[in-house]
Amino acid sequence: MHIARHTDAGFAAQIDRAAAASSLFDPVIEQRTRAIVDDVRARGDAALAELTERFDGAKLAPAQFAVTTAELLGASLAADEPLRAAVAEAHQNIASFAKKSARRAWAQKNSHGAAVGEKFDPFTRVGIYIPGGTAPLVSTALMTITLAKAVGCPEIVVCTPPGKDGTVNPALLFAAKTAGATEINKVGGAQAIAAMAFGTAKIQRVQKIFGPGNAYVVAAKRLLFGHVAIDLLPGPSEVLVLADDSANPRFVAADLLAQAEHGSGHERVWLVTTSGKLLKAVEKEIARQLPKLERREYIAKALEANGWLIQARDMDSALALVNRLAPEHCEIMASNARALSAGVVTAGAIFLGDHSPTVLGDYVAGPSHTLPTGGGGASFAGLTVDQFQRRTSVVEYSKGALKQALGTVLKFAELEGLGAHGRSASIRVER
Repeated sequence: MHIARHTDAGFAAQIDRAAAASSLFDPVIEQRTRAIVDDVRARGDAALAELTERFDGAKLAPAQFAVTTAELLGASLAADEPLRAAVAEAHQNIASFAKKSARRAWAQKNSHGAAVGEKFDPFTRVGIYIPGGTAPLVSTALMTITLAKAVGCPEIVVCTPPGKDGTVNPALLFAAKTAGATEINKVGGAQAIAAMAFGTAKIQRVQKIFGPGNAYVVAAKRLLFGHVAIDLLPGPSEVLVLADDSANPRFVAADLLAQAEHGSGHERVWLVTTSGKLLKAVEKEIARQLPKLERREYIAKALEANGWLIQARDMDSALALVNRLAPEHCEIMASNARALSAGVVTAGAIFLGDHSPTVLGDYVAGPSHTLPTGGGGASFAGLTVDQFQRRTSVVEYSKGALKQALGTVLKFAELEGLGAHGRSASIRVER
């Protein structure tokens, strides 16, 4: 891991490294992704089949992309009671949170006495990407599909990479079906994003694409923005722990290690603390805990590349650094955690206190774990249910209300030299 203290001569340069652009903006990855996207656009399903074999090792004909009813039934039969209970508990919390935060139609009278307002309709067909790779993200199925179902999206299309044998993890299939997926395809990577954006013979295009993924998936989402609506850019996982000397170093180390284990090697973890004593203790705890973890090779790779233990001069400096880094997850382990959270304005999600590890947000708390990474939190919020709704403004004037507005309308039309604009209103009140 990298260690930086405010007393170091090169501290500012070290912080620049810690805050450097993530893999989301790697030009090599973008170039490779563009080639994949162009191939899918040009050749459709044939390109998908070749790319699936190249990247996932699965030889599937286009007719085999869609998960069958028999496969879904088999996944349901294979789901034991502990899995069913876990999925049900998480699904309940996520659905409840989503329904509470859905947008609802409203109307009011404006200064002319006209009715103005908004209505919110679910997207008709949405695409959801669920990563596969080294770990089947069963939780991601619940954290995305559930939101689409909660607001009534009629067509919920899932793409997820198959294993080398051409199948999808049965637990992931069970969760996806439980959450409300209407179609599941065995297609992953940037090619899946391109397929949902452009449409192919076997995968019809969608209106909007949701879900996290690796650097190539996120690059594809950036490149395809405009061809299709995009939720946000959730890439490799991140966690930042903001702590004072009251924090438990065992907890801090465990949380940093947890978010580094996904396996891409592009994960980023930071400890930002005012306590030199805590920094040393966390460093020792990481060294003690890491060898005991099953995915230690993946974790070590991520820590070597993007793991930071940083000692800030004071808490104001620490908060400024947190907001500069704009982490996906921000844990605050400090004696005044709630008060400090008011100063964190760029994090995807905030977890307060010693007993709120990020894993609760990953799995069961309720808010979606699909969050901005790579500094995106400075501009984007995490995935919310209203992103599955189309917002439409509604305007209704009576003749009397139109007369009230006419003078102002005609003045704007005159100022802008758009006489037909003014005429379209005045013609309605002429004798």
